[in-house]
Amino acid sequence: MRLAKLLLPAIGLVVVAVSAGQSILGAQTPATNTIIRKVDDHYNHLASLTTNYTEHYAGMGLDRTETGTLLLKKPGRMRWNYSAPAGKVFILDGKFGWFYTPGDTQATRIPARRLDDLRSPLRFLLGHTQLQKELDNIAVVPDGANYRISGVPKGMAQRVKLLTLSVTPLGLIERMRLEEVDGSVTEFVFTTMREGGSIPNETFDFKPPPGVVVVDGLPPI
Repeated sequence: MRLAKLLLPAIGLVVVAVSAGQSILGAQTPATNTIIRKVDDHYNHLASLTTNYTEHYAGMGLDRTETGTLLLKKPGRMRWNYSAPAGKVFILDGKFGWFYTPGDTQATRIPARRLDDLRSPLRFLLGHTQLQKELDNIAVVPDGANYRISGVPKGMAQRVKLLTLSVTPLGLIERMRLEEVDGSVTEFVFTTMREGGSIPNETFDFKPPPGVVVVDGLPPI
């Protein structure tokens, strides 16, 4: 079951008004690089993050909104706790990604290196952030008081047409929009962000409910 089919249950910047036909390389300026570095610096100095999110998916005949809380902790840990639908989780424990929806008889496990889940672009925030290396054809444009950074996540070109991050002048990511090659669009909006703070490592452990079988396979949506 692919993320794009059901919904799914994650990165934008200064001054260059790039026209649709302009070369992406032409968008690289000192000012552009400055805002990208601010994003890199912000998250490279961040050890943990807790934020509320709203996720909206439109495509494949569906239009769905889900909400929850995202927890990030270096190195390599991520947990998406869904409040709607309640109990749905996506966990990255550093080695595996885990997917489970209440009522299912199976939980899916997949090695982190094989993840093509649409939430996975946020994984680069869990390491040493370098947007210039994480996104191909990167471009930056002003967006009101914020900036938009766009590009294609490395290794996801067959699935993702464009990833756009809306970031503040200080380098904080407030919105993530993913446009897939099939026309589907998934957007995450992050609010009430709490940076730093202690998050126990066991928060990122997945324990299957009684009677639920763990299977290896492709990430569900």
